[in-house]
Amino acid sequence: MMLELARRLIETTPRLWKRVLLISFDVVTLIVALWASYAFRYAMWMPEITGERIFLALIAPLVAIPVFIRLGLYRAVIRYLPDTAMWTIIRAMGIATLIWVLAVFLLEMAGRDIVPRSIPFFYFAIGSALIGGSRFSAKIILSHGTGMRREEQPIFIYGASASSVQLASALRGTSNRYVVGFLDEDPAHHGRDVGGYRVYDPNQLPRLIKLYGIQEIILSLSSLPADRRRSVIGRIGGLGVRIRTVPDITDLVDGRYLANQIREIRIDELLGRSFVPPDPALIGRMLKDRVIMVTGAGGSIGSELCRLIVQWKPRRLVLFEANEFALYTIDRELSGLARCEVVPVLGSITHEARLQEAIETQGVEVLYHAAAHKHVPLLEANALEGIENNVFGTELVAKVALEAGVRSFVLISSDKAVRPTNVMGATKRWAELIMRQMAARAAAAGKDQKFCAVRFGNVLGSNGSVVPLFKQQIAQGGPVTVTDPDMQRYFMSIPEAVELIVQSSALSEGGDIFLLDMGEPVRIGDLAENMIRLAGFSVRDANNPDSGIEIRVTGSRPGEKKFEELFYDVRNAVRTQHPKILRASAATTSPGVLGDLPDSLRALQAAVEERDEKRARDILFRVIGMETAPPDGTSAADTIQP
Repeated sequence: MMLELARRLIETTPRLWKRVLLISFDVVTLIVALWASYAFRYAMWMPEITGERIFLALIAPLVAIPVFIRLGLYRAVIRYLPDTAMWTIIRAMGIATLIWVLAVFLLEMAGRDIVPRSIPFFYFAIGSALIGGSRFSAKIILSHGTGMRREEQPIFIYGASASSVQLASALRGTSNRYVVGFLDEDPAHHGRDVGGYRVYDPNQLPRLIKLYGIQEIILSLSSLPADRRRSVIGRIGGLGVRIRTVPDITDLVDGRYLANQIREIRIDELLGRSFVPPDPALIGRMLKDRVIMVTGAGGSIGSELCRLIVQWKPRRLVLFEANEFALYTIDRELSGLARCEVVPVLGSITHEARLQEAIETQGVEVLYHAAAHKHVPLLEANALEGIENNVFGTELVAKVALEAGVRSFVLISSDKAVRPTNVMGATKRWAELIMRQMAARAAAAGKDQKFCAVRFGNVLGSNGSVVPLFKQQIAQGGPVTVTDPDMQRYFMSIPEAVELIVQSSALSEGGDIFLLDMGEPVRIGDLAENMIRLAGFSVRDANNPDSGIEIRVTGSRPGEKKFEELFYDVRNAVRTQHPKILRASAATTSPGVLGDLPDSLRALQAAVEERDEKRARDILFRVIGMETAPPDGTSAADTIQP
């Protein structure tokens, strides 16, 4: 009961008064420590009191308190005082004792009473024990109170703005976090109090983390440009603390921060990509009041496409998916939104009758073809299945769509289709050629139907992506496995990718291959290191061999390229009205490749039916080799006139 009462009394006392009381306590404690030193030295409870001893007793706190202030003993939050703070207390007491000894020496030179040499040692030991013991006793009272350990974690908020003050106020009493103070790069703020919280210099973070036992830093920097945010994250990412962020205060209801708005830093925030807001006119043109079908609706890209589509209130959304559980999951999610009619269709893209039934019965106007096998090593080991699904499945969906009069057909392609070295990339390149073939057939028949493909790199968080794998490995304590740390890949977030896909389809003239501007490629080793640091861990390496999470190199897998490409020749890419979308026009497609494509498809089909994998691979890559044959090293299919 007494401990609980003491805890409540300490907690309810204003911070300023806490410091005044702590300084007053230290003054009394140091005088008592000096009196006890004389008592030990002379082995008597009440040593003789002289004018010199009274003077020295008054000098002791006068020289010690400024030292304690300078070393931060009154800035520390007692509740979260780390064990290492005892060394700071000992150091502060040692410096104060040396200054006191200097004062004693000057008095002795002036002919005053001589102080025994053992007194400074007793004073240092007793003072350290009393000062340190008082603080750790208070910590025990605050931490345990009623006998249960409090779960609050000491944190810093990065940023000293009005938004930061509101965030700190929202966290007070509504979260398991305790705000120690703010971090701000403006030197004018350092050492000042903002909203009752001390502002610290971020350059002192390593020392502050040890001093206060900081476990987390929350960024309140939404108003800063993206490059400045990345700089801040990079600076504090290797300090062994979790880094989280909050949205802009203007984005929150009633202009108040909520504790549940704090989230992890997303890895896409470190990619260095500039964000371009979507064009509502382009998206609305494709989605609003249309009957839309998405194949592979339960996959990463397909499901995000569906989430975007329902926001624009189409007349009907048809979900075509071969995986029963994936279809159930996305159907349940979208049906709960009740923005449009959602029709789940369980079926394979290699089943013609099922495709015809879904497209013709529902009256599909726009079709996004996201269904594909995409895992590179798995398709290397199962080449025939990859060809059957990615090539002939795409051909079948496109053929049924052409015959049913679907107005717009969009293939989701991949950067691995550029100079492919693996089955997955080669099948995607064939799928792109099929799009151009279907566009040519539609144009020849005078039909107002558009077929196009959208090519881009990796999306963060998709099925099979390294990002979920890295997260899982970090959560398990490592190691994080990379095939080659110097391997480079293009990345973008799934929401950005699907927005660009829809906008690309609105720009189609028929037979286009759209190329999304993915920014700069990301080194996989750097991606792994950033994810480890964002999780609050250090990277185990030669400089840090005993702690942290190891990055283990496993070696490249079959079919993997060290560098991926988005273009055969970026110099010939034509800009569209959207700054993130480029176009490869169908007008430059090699006539020979498209003219031979039907025969090549029949030959490939025969090899698959005969289960002749070697012949199927030969045909697969020979056709692509023919279309990339121009002596200048560029693909005829992707050479675009400026």
